[in-house]
Amino acid sequence: MKYCLAIDIGASSGRHIVGWMENGQIQTEEVHRFPNGVHEENGHLVWDMPALLEHVIDGIGKAFSKYPTIESLSVDTWGVDYVLLKDDQELWPCYAYRDHRTDATIDPVHEKVPFEELYARTGCQFQLFTTIYQLYDDLQKGRLAEATDMLHIPEYLMYKLTGVKAREYTEATTTGLLNAETGAFDYELIDKLGYPRHLFPAIEQPGYVLGDLLPEIAQRVGGSCKAVLCATHDTGSAVEGIPMEGNSPYISSGTWSLLGVKTPKPITDKRSMAVNYSNEGGVGYNRYQKNIMGMWLVNELRRDLCPDAPFPEIVRWAEQSSCDALVNADAQEFLSPKSMKEAFDRATNGALQTPGDYFRCAYRSLAESYRKALDELEENTGKKYDSLYIVGGGAKNQFLNNLTEASTGKRVIALPIEATALGNLKIQLEG
Repeated sequence: MKYCLAIDIGASSGRHIVGWMENGQIQTEEVHRFPNGVHEENGHLVWDMPALLEHVIDGIGKAFSKYPTIESLSVDTWGVDYVLLKDDQELWPCYAYRDHRTDATIDPVHEKVPFEELYARTGCQFQLFTTIYQLYDDLQKGRLAEATDMLHIPEYLMYKLTGVKAREYTEATTTGLLNAETGAFDYELIDKLGYPRHLFPAIEQPGYVLGDLLPEIAQRVGGSCKAVLCATHDTGSAVEGIPMEGNSPYISSGTWSLLGVKTPKPITDKRSMAVNYSNEGGVGYNRYQKNIMGMWLVNELRRDLCPDAPFPEIVRWAEQSSCDALVNADAQEFLSPKSMKEAFDRATNGALQTPGDYFRCAYRSLAESYRKALDELEENTGKKYDSLYIVGGGAKNQFLNNLTEASTGKRVIALPIEATALGNLKIQLEG
């Protein structure tokens, strides 16, 4: 029996899941789960990478204690964020994408390369936190002059496990610096922005074998195995893990809701740019998709209004409310407000009264965002779809699924599965 380990890390938690093939199906067991999150340091939001690495190593040890013959492992996380290194020394901090350091970099980047040109080259949607804008802050602060390497978070974690520095395709497509036609870093664009070329070497595809765990890591965890690049951007692995019949739109529903569809190649026309659709890497296909704010809205409202309330109770309150207020779920004011409740109050002119009103507004607004994004997707691809697959934590919310089905007119197929871990494991097992 071939056993593999998926280390799937999100913005709020991580999990270690062992997988194996049995009767033609991937079987899984979660062996470790740990918390994750940003913290404030010198006025900035940053990731505690040493602590994150310790959680990763602890979980590998637990996996080996139960499955001593694990043959490979891989790590997936969110996109865009990275660690800078000077040879083997980290240049801290590792900034988090919700930090506001890019507020002052958008205009300078677009003065050097207008967004119309950026989109035509990369097909990457505009987001305040995309790597291209984060790097400009590092350039201005002199950090890039010191750096010999830039590794995105899953690449960095696997470097610390193996000693091998590699750049993976699906993660690279979140940078805003990858050429949509060639699938390689766009050096002409990189030169225009003044970024050092050596930070952007050749890219490896999912399935690439990095090598064995370092001896000191193997000793700590009580075993050794190969490290393999999965689709290290978690949405890439999530889409790979959906047991889809044919090709239908999907929503990977978590902190973010990633709504999209597989296409043979990137779509970088002006209509796609106008509605802010992105093109990101898949395993042999393009993911034409859009970021929607997702469960972040609900989680932050819960933190403000009722931090101890269980989510089934929150959903029940939303169902019982008769509030019909809506907000633009994708508005920048909801990206990282000091108070999500106050952001909703401003957006609704104080129309929300009870906790149920706030949560109902959030869920209905998400369903409306899904409808709008699907309309744009069908218009820009020239195809109509009957079904919509929803995976991830949000797929467990039947109230939101019902709202989505009513709003979009699509048959919602909700699969409350660990799709990201399944996709991660699928790439390892097939490799």
